[in-house]
Amino acid sequence: MQMQSSNPALRTDIFQQARVRARGSDGVMTVQGTVNKTAILLALLLVSAGWIWSLAYRTTGYGEVAIVTYPGLLMPWMTGGLIVGFICAIILIFKQDWAPALAPVYAISEGLFLGSISTMLEMRYPGLPTQAAALTFGVLGAMLFAYKTNLIRPTEKFRTGMMIAMGGLMLVYLTSMIMSLFGGGMSFLASSSPLGIGFSVVVVAIAALSLVMDFDFIEQGSRMGAPKHMEWYGAFSLMVTLVWLYMEILRLLMKLNDRRN
Repeated sequence: MQMQSSNPALRTDIFQQARVRARGSDGVMTVQGTVNKTAILLALLLVSAGWIWSLAYRTTGYGEVAIVTYPGLLMPWMTGGLIVGFICAIILIFKQDWAPALAPVYAISEGLFLGSISTMLEMRYPGLPTQAAALTFGVLGAMLFAYKTNLIRPTEKFRTGMMIAMGGLMLVYLTSMIMSLFGGGMSFLASSSPLGIGFSVVVVAIAALSLVMDFDFIEQGSRMGAPKHMEWYGAFSLMVTLVWLYMEILRLLMKLNDRRN
């Protein structure tokens, strides 16, 4: 039975193709190996994001932390990180055996992007990026617990529902993009109205449930005897979902903050 993930980087046929291409290679993919690679990528992302954060702050002679930069200085890092990360993601979807080299580049690039946008938002919404990061890791832990204890099972109906939800979400964003070209758009996507907040809650839920699909496909790859380099690819795929989840949680918190004010 063919299974599809809501994450376009994780598909069963990718693991099958990789296994065929790598017959006779040394080592096979394991869940623990993928966990280790994910930890490495997370560390690289956090280090690069922390470096960007350090560019924006300095400690005064009185021990106080002060902002010493402005968004214009961060834009090149944010744009460059976004572009490089996107290019790496596109290449890796088609060249999984490049994952050991490109997955770390992706993590560092996304760290530069997330670090830049988080720093700029910190100036407007103090403490919000930290809350978003904590919630992201909290959701990751909760989804992993739910998956391991079978509270949420990636059944065929679950997968079908996720594919429909992802398709609908992509259709909404695509429609909004096309409308914006003609001076229109879906204002609720960025508004702090009840509809806008409700939409963000739904998107966060879809992103969170995508983690369950990702966990399942990594286990599938391990059972199918995928080659060792697929550990890096599986870790990269999880990072894609985590970056998406963080951005959506950040957007939801911004709307809630604007709503209160």
